Amino acid sequence: MALFTIALWYCRQLYAYLGHLLKWWSRYLQRKFTKNQSVRPEVDLLGYCAHKWKGETRQARKMREAYEDLFWRHHVKSIRQVSGDNYCVLRAVLFQIFNQGIPLPPWMKAIDVLKLPEKLLYSQGCNWIQQYSFGPEQYTCSNTLGKLRKCIDMLKNQWMEISGIKDSYERGSLCSSLFRDENVEHQMFEAVKFIMLYQVIEAYECLNNKEHIPSFFHLLFMRDTSLDPLSYMINHLNSVGDKRGLDQIDMFLLGYSLQVKIIVYRLSKFNSKDFQINYVEAYQRNGHEVSLLTEDDQHYHIPVIQTEN
Repeated sequence: MALFTIALWYCRQLYAYLGHLLKWWSRYLQRKFTKNQSVRPEVDLLGYCAHKWKGETRQARKMREAYEDLFWRHHVKSIRQVSGDNYCVLRAVLFQIFNQGIPLPPWMKAIDVLKLPEKLLYSQGCNWIQQYSFGPEQYTCSNTLGKLRKCIDMLKNQWMEISGIKDSYERGSLCSSLFRDENVEHQMFEAVKFIMLYQVIEAYECLNNKEHIPSFFHLLFMRDTSLDPLSYMINHLNSVGDKRGLDQIDMFLLGYSLQVKIIVYRLSKFNSKDFQINYVEAYQRNGHEVSLLTEDDQHYHIPVIQTEN
C-alpha cells in the first residue's frame, strides 16, 4: 500500500511537471511565431482597450468611450496591431488588400507597370526620378531604375499570387508569412510609393493640359512644398518610411493609386465630425474598402469589423 501511495505521488508530480512544460513550450512557440510579425493576430477590441487604457484620467476615459463606440456602433470586434514604424499606414493598407483578396487595380493590368521607371525617364523626361529615395535604406547606388523595377515586380507578383487564392484561411496564412519578411515588405512599400509618384506625374500633366483631375490633387499642388511632382517627391515622398509617414493628402493619393476606399477611425477626435474620415473620390464609393484605427494620427492599427452573414 505504501509503495502504491509513493508511486501515485510521483505520477502526480510528473503530471504537474509535464503540464508546466507544455504551457512553457506553448508560450515559447507563440512568442517565436509572432516575434517578427509586423501585423499581429487579432485580439479582442475591448480587452485590448482595457489593458492599455487603465486609470481614470480624462484621456483614458475618452479612449475607453471611443473604443466602446467602435465596438457597439461600428461593429469593430477585434484589432490587429501593426508595427509602428513610418511604413505603418502602407503596411496596414496593403495587408488588408492582400488579406481580403482584392485584385490588382485595372489600370495596373492595362499597362506594363515594370516599365514605368523607364517610361517616366525616357518618354516623359523625368530624369529627376533618379533622385528617388528608398526610405530608411539610404540607397546610394546609381541603378535607381533597376531597383525600382525590382520593387514593382515584387509587389505585382505577390499581389497577383495572393489575390488568386480563393480560400480565405490559406490566403490569411500566406499574408502572415509575407509580413514577417522585412526585406520583402520594404520592397513592396517602395513600389507603392513609386506608384503614388506616377499618379502625381500623370495628374500634373493633365492639369497643365487643362484636363479634369480628382479634387485632392488641386490641394496637393497648392502646397508650397509640392507645387509639382519633383517637389512632392523631394519634400514628401522620399522621407516616407524613414522620417515620416503619410499625411491626409497622401491618404487620398494612396487610396486613389490602389483603388480602395480608406476609412480611418481617429479615436482622439471622438465625439466630433472628424472621428471617422473617408479618403475616397466620388467614383470609388462603391469599391473595395480598408479600415484603419489611430489614437494619435501617427500610429495605425487594423480594426476588424464583424460583417453580417
